Amino acid sequence: MTGQASDAGGTPKMTTIDGKYGVLRELSRHGNVTLSEVRAAEGVTRQVAWFEIATPADRQAFHAYRSVLRALNPAGLTDIVARPGAYYAVWQMVNGTPLEGVLAQAKKRQEAVDNIRILAAKLAEHGYALSDADIVMDADESRIAYLRALQLPRTPEDIASRNMAVMSALKDGKVWRKRQPGAWLAFIPGLLFLGGAGYLGAQGAQIYLNPPVREVAGVGGQEARTAARQLTEAGFRVAYTEGQAGNQGVGTIIRQDPPAGTNLPIGRLVTLTVNNPPSIEVPKLEEQNLEQAKNTLKDRLMVLGKVLKVDGTLTNTPEGRIVSQLPEAGSPAQRGQPIQVMVSTGISGKETWLPMLTGLTVDQAREYARVAGLVVTRVSEQPSDKPPGSVLEQTPAPFVRVDVGSPVTLSVAVARYSAPSRAAGSLPIPPPPEPDPLPPEPALPEPGAPGGPLPVPPEQTPQPLPQEQIPAPQEPPGTTVPAPQEIPAIPPGTPAPDPTAPDITAPETTAPQPRSVSFQYTFPTDLPAGTYSVVVSDASGERQILQATDASQLAGRNANSSQPVQVVGDAVFIVRRDGADYATVTPN
Repeated sequence: MTGQASDAGGTPKMTTIDGKYGVLRELSRHGNVTLSEVRAAEGVTRQVAWFEIATPADRQAFHAYRSVLRALNPAGLTDIVARPGAYYAVWQMVNGTPLEGVLAQAKKRQEAVDNIRILAAKLAEHGYALSDADIVMDADESRIAYLRALQLPRTPEDIASRNMAVMSALKDGKVWRKRQPGAWLAFIPGLLFLGGAGYLGAQGAQIYLNPPVREVAGVGGQEARTAARQLTEAGFRVAYTEGQAGNQGVGTIIRQDPPAGTNLPIGRLVTLTVNNPPSIEVPKLEEQNLEQAKNTLKDRLMVLGKVLKVDGTLTNTPEGRIVSQLPEAGSPAQRGQPIQVMVSTGISGKETWLPMLTGLTVDQAREYARVAGLVVTRVSEQPSDKPPGSVLEQTPAPFVRVDVGSPVTLSVAVARYSAPSRAAGSLPIPPPPEPDPLPPEPALPEPGAPGGPLPVPPEQTPQPLPQEQIPAPQEPPGTTVPAPQEIPAIPPGTPAPDPTAPDITAPETTAPQPRSVSFQYTFPTDLPAGTYSVVVSDASGERQILQATDASQLAGRNANSSQPVQVVGDAVFIVRRDGADYATVTPN
């Protein structure tokens, strides 16, 4: 029970139940059951029967009570909860006349009396008497407003004795019956059967009060439905309760009460405990080998099932690694359930191809390349009006067959204009813009063509004059011409350049060459919880080499690349936890 507090005298008092029912007052306490009037979250008033579960017998009794409620489906029941630390039933008010008021009436309707008798038979079938329930009458219909849990099972004799007191009260006073046309015709035949009915009734009462005794068969390990059929055919009533056992199948009987071999009168109740352990989540086994998968399943109390061999070419999965699993990772399963896996036989194909990647994101394009058995080695940016991050061009071209493992280059869109990420500082002044080119001269017709110039003989083609034959300009008489002066290459006041200084005007144009590196890293044994991935960052960008993996599968283990990783320029491996950088590793 949750939400308890203490008053000034130190006596604990309940304030809330299960964190959502505020206690208004305690109505009754019977055995380990406390009935309280509560206010639900929606502001309506309810009644909650809280069960204190301290022993396995208490838990078994609660599950038997829950099975009865599910079979009877009372009108007053709104919810029943059974989980560790919280066992309770929620009841609501049912409109109608209490059964006690109907019994006190001088005149009773025949339909109401018949419905009460039918309800008494249903309750007796599950081991309960009319006095164990709060019953209200809605017109002629009998409805259960509340059913008390029994501390000890009732015997058929006890049930019959308790119901007899109620039935005798129904006989007091007059009973209104609907008159049917011609009903008097049934009076005479009724007299003929009266004697036989009396004899049969006496025999039935004798059998009811002194039922025959039979031995309870052992049904442990059987499927629940088969076990129930065997016991009911022997004349016993059956009720289910839930339990768990790791060494038996789900849905089988792990316990029965009374035990096998007990001599029991027919009609008595036999409670069967069905194995129903809580479900657990299936772990991810993809990319693991069989030994790693067995260890992972062992931690979850599961076993490795059927192993199928498949070609790993399409998924680019190395030999011996798991391609897929059934059930899928994250789906619910039971303890001991086998997990079927498909293991790669290696990359056997020699050629593959890429679909059209234009318009996809970089991550989507990388996934398509991985499935095709290719590797994205270079991602370049290109200003474009397309959405930033979308693929503009690809190499190889779509649907062109290439060798498995070939490199893939992508051209990705970026915004045409973007604000600088830092202050410009002292930047070199760009050269002045070049003048606009002159418009091209119109094409002239070829010589000799109609409307074209006349052809010029070769000997009459004008030739440039030699420099010494160009006459010097003549100045007027009496004009003094100053001698030409030499113009310095460096403006005055400017220091002379250092001949030993490096030339910074010519940018380095040599691109870094690709090289092969390897990744090796040992995850600590106290690895924090989360999802880890590994990317390599170089001059061409970032790409993932280890998919997101849970920390429980990496703690204390050594991770290394099975094949060399191609990088360009300076490179570093980044280990990320839940998307944030966790560690950096220098390539070997």
